[in-house]
Amino acid sequence: MSKQPPIPYDYLPEVPALTVESDDIRDGERLSDKHVFNDWGMKGQNISPHLRWSGAPSGTKSYAVTCFDPDAPTGSGFWHWLLIDLPPEITELPSGAGSGDFKGLPTGAVHTRNDYPRKEYGGAAPPPGSPHRYLFAVHALGVDRLGVDSDTPPALVGFNITANTLARGYIAPIYES
Repeated sequence: MSKQPPIPYDYLPEVPALTVESDDIRDGERLSDKHVFNDWGMKGQNISPHLRWSGAPSGTKSYAVTCFDPDAPTGSGFWHWLLIDLPPEITELPSGAGSGDFKGLPTGAVHTRNDYPRKEYGGAAPPPGSPHRYLFAVHALGVDRLGVDSDTPPALVGFNITANTLARGYIAPIYES
C-alpha cells in the first residue's frame, strides 16, 4: 500500500511580503521555554514573543498577528494566537503582548479564541517526538475591522484574515518536546 503525501496546511494565496523580525525568536531555530505552553504537561512560561514588522503596502488599514502550527496532528493544524484589529500605525508588539491581561494593546485590538480555547497567546505544546513549526505571522489587512468578535472560531477568523490580506510576513521557529 502506498503512502499519501502530507497535506500542506500552510499554503495560502500569494501576497506581497512584509518584513517580520523579533528580538526573541528566529526562523528555523528552536523556541525557548519562554514561549512554550504552561499546561498539558508542558512547563513553559507561555509568553508571546516580541515582533516588529515593516513594508506594508499603501491601503493597509489594520493588522492581524497570528501563530499557527501546521504540523499539529489534528487534520487542520492548531491556532495558538489570533490578535486582530491592530491599527495601521502599530508596527511592533513587545514580548508578552499576547497575555490575556496585557494592558498595552491599542484601543480596539482584540484577542480572539485560539484552539486551547483561550483569548490570548498559547505557547508551543507538541506531542513528544516530532518537531513542529510555529508560524508567527503578521497580516496587513485592507479593512479597519475584521468584522468578527472574540468568540469567533479560529478557522473562521483565519478565513476572514486571508480574505482581506494585502501582504504577509512570518517567522517560523520550531519546537520539539
